[in-house]
Amino acid sequence: MRLPLLLTLFLTLTAPAQTIDATQTGTPFPHFWEQTFGSGRAILSLRESYRNDLRTVKQATDFKSIRFHGIFMDEVGIYDPDRVYVTPGQATRKDDTAAAPYNFSYVDQIYDGLLANHVQPFVELSFMPRQLASDPKALHAFWYKQNVSPPADYAKWDAMIAAFASHLIDRYGIAEVSQWNFEVWNEPNIDFWVGNPKQSTYFTFYEHTARALKQVNTSIRVGGPATAQAAWVGDFLKYCHDHNVPVDFASTHVYANDTAPDVLHTKENVPRDKMVARAVAKVHTEILASPLPKTPLIFSEYNASYANEPNVTDSIYLGSWLANNIAQCDGLTESMAYWAFSDVFEEQGVVRTPFYGGFGLLAADSIPKPALNAFAMLHRLGDTRLPSPDPSTLVTRRADGTLVIALWNYAAPIGTGAHYTSGESTGPSKSFSFDLKNLPSNAKAILYRLDENHGNVLKAYDAMGRPALLTQRQIHDLQGAGQPAPIELLPMQNGKVQLDVPPQGLYVLEIK
Repeated sequence: MRLPLLLTLFLTLTAPAQTIDATQTGTPFPHFWEQTFGSGRAILSLRESYRNDLRTVKQATDFKSIRFHGIFMDEVGIYDPDRVYVTPGQATRKDDTAAAPYNFSYVDQIYDGLLANHVQPFVELSFMPRQLASDPKALHAFWYKQNVSPPADYAKWDAMIAAFASHLIDRYGIAEVSQWNFEVWNEPNIDFWVGNPKQSTYFTFYEHTARALKQVNTSIRVGGPATAQAAWVGDFLKYCHDHNVPVDFASTHVYANDTAPDVLHTKENVPRDKMVARAVAKVHTEILASPLPKTPLIFSEYNASYANEPNVTDSIYLGSWLANNIAQCDGLTESMAYWAFSDVFEEQGVVRTPFYGGFGLLAADSIPKPALNAFAMLHRLGDTRLPSPDPSTLVTRRADGTLVIALWNYAAPIGTGAHYTSGESTGPSKSFSFDLKNLPSNAKAILYRLDENHGNVLKAYDAMGRPALLTQRQIHDLQGAGQPAPIELLPMQNGKVQLDVPPQGLYVLEIK
C-alpha cells in the first residue's frame, strides 16, 4: 500500500514518542459532549427537514436528548382560554367546545416526533403564553418575538405547569418522563427575562415551577437557572437550599467568545480555546462550595461562538476546537449540549444562504458541515481515558479493547465576525509519535481525518464562488462534498506510528 504524503510509519522513531500501554488502568470517560444537542424552537421540530437532520446527527453521535426553546409559545397553541371561533362574514363567538384552557395537540406531535427517532426531550419550560404574560408587550428581539415576562398570575402558571406534567405522564408514562430533564426558562440573567430585579424574580419563578412539577410527581427531574455566561449557579443553589426548593441539577451556558469580565469577572483576555473550560471549572467549583455540593452540572448550551461567524462554526476550525474543549472539560460536568444540531433555525429570521455561520452541524438543505464529521469522529472514542502527556491528544479505550486516539492541531480561526475570510490557516503542522505497547499481534491502525482537504465542504463551496442561492445540482454536490473522508488503513510494525496534523486538523486513530 502506498502511504499518503503526510503520514509516515517509522520503525525507528524520529520524534519524541508518547508511550501508551493499551492495557493500563484509565479513568471513566462518559461521552458528556454528545448526550444532548440544542436546536431552535419547538415548532421547528414538526418540519421534515428538522427531522431529517435529527436522524443524521442521531446516527453520527447516538445522542440521547434535544433541547429547544418555546414549548409554551402561542404558535404551539398550548394556552388559549379566550379562544374564539371565527367564521368569515359572521360575528366571532367564544369557542366553548373544550372544558380546559389547554391544548396539547402540537406538544404531542413535537414530542412524538422526537421519541419516534429515539430521542428524548430536554424540556426547556419557556416562553410565556401571551394570555399568561404580565407584560404582553415584553417581546424579545429574535425574529419569532417570544414573550419574556413573568406570569401575571402565578396560580394560573402553576396550574398550567401541573397540567402539562400530568398530560406528559398520562401520554408517555412516568417511567419515560422521569428520564427527561425539565429546565426552568432560558437565560434569565440577560434579555430573555424582564422580571425586575432579574435574579430574585427568577428565583421566585423557579420555585413556583419546581414545586408545581414535583406536586405532580416527585420523580420529575427539574433544574435551572439556565443562565447565560455561567452566571448565578452558586446563588441559585443557596436559594434552593435556604428555601427548601427542589433542584435536581444546575444548568448554565457559555460560549467561547464570551468575555472574561462577563463570565469570570476578571479583566484578562481568555482565548477562544480556553473560555469554555474556564467557565465549566468555575461553576464546578461554585457547586462544590455551595450548600448542595453534589448537584449535577449541565451546560445546556455551548459553542465556539454565540454569533454567526462562518470561519468558526462552518469551517474545519470547529473540529480541533471541539476536541480540545472535550479534553479540558472531562470530569467537570455531567453533560454539555452543543448549540445546535441543525441550521433549521430562525433566531435571525428565515435562512438566506447556506454558510452564514449558523450554529448547526448541518447547513440548510441538510449539507454536512465539518462539525458533523468532527462529532462523528469523536463519537468513536472509548469510554475509558488513558493518561497522555500531550494536551492535544485524547487517548481512550473501548470496552472491546480497541485503542482510540484523537489528536489535533489547534489554530485560531483565520477570520472572525459575520463576514467570511477565504483562505487556509498558515500555521505549522504538528508532529505526533506513538509507541503503543501490549497491542494484539494482528492489530490494525485505521485513520479518520478532518482537515482542509478531508471532510471539508467549505472548500467545495468556495470553489463554486459561494453562491447565496443553490441549484438542486449544487445542493447535491455539496451534500457529497461534506461527507467524511474515506478511512485509511495503515500498516503498523512494533506499535510505532508517526503522524503530521496540519493546522486546525483533527485526526482519530483506531488501533484494533
